Amino acid sequence: MVNITVLDYGSGNLRSAERALARVGASVTVTSDYEAAMEADGLVVPGVGAFAACMTGLRAVRGDRIIDRRLSAGRPVLGICVGMQILFETGVEHGVTTEGCGEWPGTVERLDAPVLPHMGWNTVTAPEGTVLFDGIAPDTRFYFVHSYGVRDWELRAGPGFTDPLVTWAEHGVPFVAAVENGPLMATQFHPEKSGDAGAQLLTNWLGTVK
Repeated sequence: MVNITVLDYGSGNLRSAERALARVGASVTVTSDYEAAMEADGLVVPGVGAFAACMTGLRAVRGDRIIDRRLSAGRPVLGICVGMQILFETGVEHGVTTEGCGEWPGTVERLDAPVLPHMGWNTVTAPEGTVLFDGIAPDTRFYFVHSYGVRDWELRAGPGFTDPLVTWAEHGVPFVAAVENGPLMATQFHPEKSGDAGAQLLTNWLGTVK
């Protein structure tokens, strides 16, 4: 059985993520312990609320270092909602810029939409070759709750590197809904709240965890 740690840094639907992962066959531990997070087969980084507050909590448990060290060793990490946003370079909220983990270039900013937050079910457009959305119909809806997102994907892989697979959604403007980048994957929506489709996505992710 695959051993998954859900990182507890004071932000996120920890128990929802724990239950959803357990339902699809993972052995799940919720903890802020550094060694446990490092040693797990896979690490899930959830997140809700403000970007700056999430980064403060993450740094308090050395979560930014855990993520970076795991990725340096090619070990799987899955970010969810703000747990995806903090993987980017910066977040801008209410005119305040906060430094993120910097695993990807780009800025998390307020969506330009007539109604915020973006709350409810929405379709996504996944690229060819996707692993996360394998076996999931193109018109499937996932559950979103957010007012901020990444509107421009800035990473361009050079020679010898594979471009990440980027999935998009739209609410007022297009925004990044998911990223697949080797051992680092993330979703802006909540798979743990997305019913059977979310369960299939988590199952697909578990299939990448060795």
